[in-house]
Amino acid sequence: MKLGAFSISLAVKNLQDSKLFYQNLGFKVFAGDESQNYLILKNGNALIGLFQGMFENNIITFNPGWDESAKKLNDFDDVRTIQKKLKNKGIKLNREIDENTSGPGSIVLIDPDGNPVLIDQHV
Repeated sequence: MKLGAFSISLAVKNLQDSKLFYQNLGFKVFAGDESQNYLILKNGNALIGLFQGMFENNIITFNPGWDESAKKLNDFDDVRTIQKKLKNKGIKLNREIDENTSGPGSIVLIDPDGNPVLIDQHV
């Protein structure tokens, strides 16, 4: 499966403190909106999302159709195709997408250690 760009989405207590911490590690603000309590930081190919008050746990995130610079990929597996493949393997999904739709959409599954995995397509 082609899952697209990988990032970790962190549920942070203080957006400014976390931003400064990761900037000190060499990350730069790439996207997001501080007034809406989230930022996306980038260091090379590494992406970290900082989200204050949006969810309880850290989330492993994949973006089908995007590379690590949020540029559209010509060749990728649509989230609906990924959903079908996962369901065919007997993997339980916590959130599904209507397979009769197209374009942006997302699914969520939980790994064996309780980590949420978000497959979030924006194109």
